[in-house]
Amino acid sequence: MHLVMILLAVALSYGLRWSWIEPSGTWAERWQRSLLLFALPPLMLLMTALAVLCMGPQGRMLGLHTDWFSYWLVLGGVGVALGFCLKLAVEGWRSLQQIRTYPQINLQATSARLLDKPILFSAQVGFWQPELVVSQGLLQTLNPNHLNAVLTHEQGHAYYRDTFWFFWLGWLRRLSFWLPNTEALWQELLVLRELRADRWAAERVDPLLLAESLLIVVSTSIAAPESICAAFSQPAPRNRLQERIDALLEAPPSIQSNSWIWSWGILSLLPLMAIPLHN
Repeated sequence: MHLVMILLAVALSYGLRWSWIEPSGTWAERWQRSLLLFALPPLMLLMTALAVLCMGPQGRMLGLHTDWFSYWLVLGGVGVALGFCLKLAVEGWRSLQQIRTYPQINLQATSARLLDKPILFSAQVGFWQPELVVSQGLLQTLNPNHLNAVLTHEQGHAYYRDTFWFFWLGWLRRLSFWLPNTEALWQELLVLRELRADRWAAERVDPLLLAESLLIVVSTSIAAPESICAAFSQPAPRNRLQERIDALLEAPPSIQSNSWIWSWGILSLLPLMAIPLHN
């Protein structure tokens, strides 16, 4: 019976991921829909695994016998999931330790780490309380107004705790790499993260100034671990860059929360409701 539960969870996860289509609608609608379809399938699989582990390998469920095969299958899957989480945490910790070897400077009343490179780079790196990293090339190239716009964007990432939340989303990405549309949804969430930080910054600095800064900085960038790094100049396809600039030059969108969309998140807890049926 446990194997039936696992197969149903896998089938439902596939169905949810296949239902994703190219992004459309307002920023809020895209964010809620993409986040839901990205996170719900792996969370549902994790809850199914947790339910099977709680019920154990022996007993009956709805009149059908349970077995050791499904129990060990789930136990192995949970072990792999924990291994992915540990590996991602170690990689993030090492990156953060490397960042902390860089000299610390005060930049417009903000503490930052200086990357002694000629490239134009700025990013929040870390977890709940990330470190701001800026390059020497950025400080030498941008004038004070453009630099302030870039730093305000990075403050937006810190405000929304993007590095912390995307660490966990990055973990779910690794768990669900075999599901359809995983990478497409991940890239969608990355650009929506940048659009959100852009909009937060545009409420505090001139949007045109921010758009100009984006065009200057994006001309040179470096690869960074996306799950613990939120970078103003994160490499992106040309159409994504154009989308960010267009969003800055347009009127601010009205952000409305569709609570009914999030109610679908209850689906991830449904496997736990099967525990009382086991005896």
